[in-house]
Amino acid sequence: MKKSIGAENCLYPSPSVIVGADIKGKANYITIAWIGILGHKIIGMSMNKSHYTNQGIKENKTFSVNIPSVKMLKETDYIGMVSGKISDKSKLFKNFYGSLKNAPMIDECAINMECELTQVLDIKSHEIFIGNIVETYCDDKFMTNGKVDLVKVQPFFFSMLEPAYWSLGERIGKPWSIGKDFLS
Repeated sequence: MKKSIGAENCLYPSPSVIVGADIKGKANYITIAWIGILGHKIIGMSMNKSHYTNQGIKENKTFSVNIPSVKMLKETDYIGMVSGKISDKSKLFKNFYGSLKNAPMIDECAINMECELTQVLDIKSHEIFIGNIVETYCDDKFMTNGKVDLVKVQPFFFSMLEPAYWSLGERIGKPWSIGKDFLS
């Protein structure tokens, strides 16, 4: 029998990513997990208004989304615990820039997406940043037949329910195919 557990958000786990933005001409990074797909090339992410990185995103109208592998778990966790106001987190990595010129990216991350800010929504204690993906970068070692291979990337996920980090499991089916038995 089901019982009420309150207004609990059970959409976790969600991807753990490192968002990059230049602030006053200097690379800064923050770990977030409240990020999602809004369209094929559109990303939305929610960040508390108190975060230092928000300032750089709004100032430059750009940001990056860097997808770390499980090998970067400690660094990713650390970046989410320390403010860029106090610590220069960019020194942990080899930073690079793409076509936007002011959306810093992390070379050690498996995947990097440069994004142009298109909209900021103000909701109580958070700002929702919506951006278009301008370019995506991925090392060959994380690809198979020209496509990103999640088994090679080894992304990880965050759940507020425990809280805990989770790794990716196995592939369990092919979309738009496995349910065809019900189409008859």
